[in-house]
Amino acid sequence: MIPPALPEDLVRDHTVYSCVMGSRAFGLATDGSDTDRRGVFVAPTPLYWRFEKPPTHVEGPADEQFSWELERFCELALRANPNILECLHSPLVEHVDATGRELLALRDAFLSRRAHQTFARYAAGQRKKLEADVRQHGAPRWKHAMHLLRLLGSCRDLLRTGELVIDVGEDREQLLAVKRGEVAWQEVDRRMNVLTVEAEAAAAKSPLPPEPDRPRVEDFLLRTRRASAR
Repeated sequence: MIPPALPEDLVRDHTVYSCVMGSRAFGLATDGSDTDRRGVFVAPTPLYWRFEKPPTHVEGPADEQFSWELERFCELALRANPNILECLHSPLVEHVDATGRELLALRDAFLSRRAHQTFARYAAGQRKKLEADVRQHGAPRWKHAMHLLRLLGSCRDLLRTGELVIDVGEDREQLLAVKRGEVAWQEVDRRMNVLTVEAEAAAAKSPLPPEPDRPRVEDFLLRTRRASAR
């Protein structure tokens, strides 16, 4: 039986996919932007034969780095977790092996109309925080307001087209104006309302399937676990 692995060893030795996320992936980076790295590792199957199981996620070892174990990553993606789906669609891939390429080939299997519920629920929570800031301090945290507008637009477009594109493209300058505090909160709030309504309308006739393709994802996970047990 193989010895227990340190979390940083799992990330270093067993990462199958890693990418850059955050402002750099969204096309919103400025000179002071951090480089947020996200990844997926596969814990060797024999580690699961112990009482103490491998971690479901690891923070680090580098600054601004966070990784998920493959099973946890797939579970969250099947639930249409916004952060996980966006990670799968990052245009800035730094590392991918054969297993990682299989994972990326499954991107469409994770997409479903569930995204409307999860994106909207996440957005509602973030919006409450912004509104609390406005009440307490007279203004929101503008960077968070910018990213919420970006998320709402991404949700609407995903529901309309069936494809998740995370680079904001031509919306970059107007979003950065929000980040700089150059757009009044009332206008930002209005834009959020418009995007929310547009997403609801798109959900009713979205080309996305009602549910993700769980059997296809599970087959991939089982094959990966078997290969890792050898």
